[in-house]
Amino acid sequence: MEAIWQLAIIHIIVFLIFDWIFWMGTKICVISHRFLINKRQMKKIIMMIAVIAALTACNGNKFHIDGTLEGASDTTTLVLEQSSNGEWLIIDSVKVNKSGKFSVSAPAPEVPNIYQLRLGNQAICFPIDSLDHLTITAKLPNLATDYTISGSDHAELVMKIDKEAMQFAGGKGTAAELQAWKDKLSRQIAADPSGIVAYYTINKYIDGKPLFDPMNDNDLRIIGAVANSFNSFRPDDPRTNYLVNLLLDGQRRRRAMNAPNDTVFADVASLIDIKLQDNNGKEFTLSQVAAANRIVLLDFTAYTTEISPQLNKLLNDIYQQYHSRGLQIFQVSVDQDNVAWRQAAQNLPWITVFDPQSINSRNIGTYNVTGIPTTFIIKNGDIVERVEDAARLKSAVSKYF
Repeated sequence: MEAIWQLAIIHIIVFLIFDWIFWMGTKICVISHRFLINKRQMKKIIMMIAVIAALTACNGNKFHIDGTLEGASDTTTLVLEQSSNGEWLIIDSVKVNKSGKFSVSAPAPEVPNIYQLRLGNQAICFPIDSLDHLTITAKLPNLATDYTISGSDHAELVMKIDKEAMQFAGGKGTAAELQAWKDKLSRQIAADPSGIVAYYTINKYIDGKPLFDPMNDNDLRIIGAVANSFNSFRPDDPRTNYLVNLLLDGQRRRRAMNAPNDTVFADVASLIDIKLQDNNGKEFTLSQVAAANRIVLLDFTAYTTEISPQLNKLLNDIYQQYHSRGLQIFQVSVDQDNVAWRQAAQNLPWITVFDPQSINSRNIGTYNVTGIPTTFIIKNGDIVERVEDAARLKSAVSKYF
């Protein structure tokens, strides 16, 4: 309600300012006819225009939610929260007035995100994309189930998904019905895998269990489609790393469950060969590189990550210090595309190869890579150490010289 009053006051002020400018404009027209403009009056006009611009800016770059909560009192307070990869952050709250109406605004997100209006342990979820203006109508005591949302196609689709999920809560519905619904959702995801609704869907829980379970091969493929799409089209989205790690963790756990004989879990293990091409099309085999050098660093990386420049600087320091004493680096890029890799590879003195399978690569699974970067130290054809913390890589390498 406070936001409505603020908006009304701003509109009145803007109206009065424009009325004053119009009155001043008539005077300026007369004065300008004589080729003379009053500097004091012109200064006032400029100041008023600046005020209008400031007021407009203050009222812009926000999304708005108006609504009605039937059965509420004027002491009822709704909490507006923002999703942060599984956690909810409080960003505002709003009291419902005597007639059950409420209005709340918040800064527009830089990228689409999921929000919720919460009352106690009940909540209504919805996506916000920039300057959305949603209308929510709900009834107590069942806020989380008895509501409607309008004003955004994505918000209406999320509402539909949540209401359909209620049909399976508490063990309702058969396994076949649940699978048929998931198949329908999978087709929706495939139509827009880098969209906010796809992200919301694969993170949906029913009765405390994930709707799309990373431990299920079919579900993991759907998660992979979303993770790969975000990685390709939304590399700077704060959810991208979360999705990639969700996929990698699911792949690691699935492989651990199946217990393949050729997966590297321990720090010390026999080398498993990798054969990939560098940016000139020349093929390199890890086993041959290991046989020709005293120590080899097998480094899995992605050149599009923020830490890539610092990591390559660290590797260059190690390379310059130990290359003449028999050290070589075999760096595997798992970027979604090869553009960043090719640009970086031109300036790097060590072996850099590209894995076109990216995070779905067999090499990622074989070496149990669950995060980027991951580096293995190879000596005499065997993996002698695994390093996931780049800060200790220098000291780890120094032990073998």
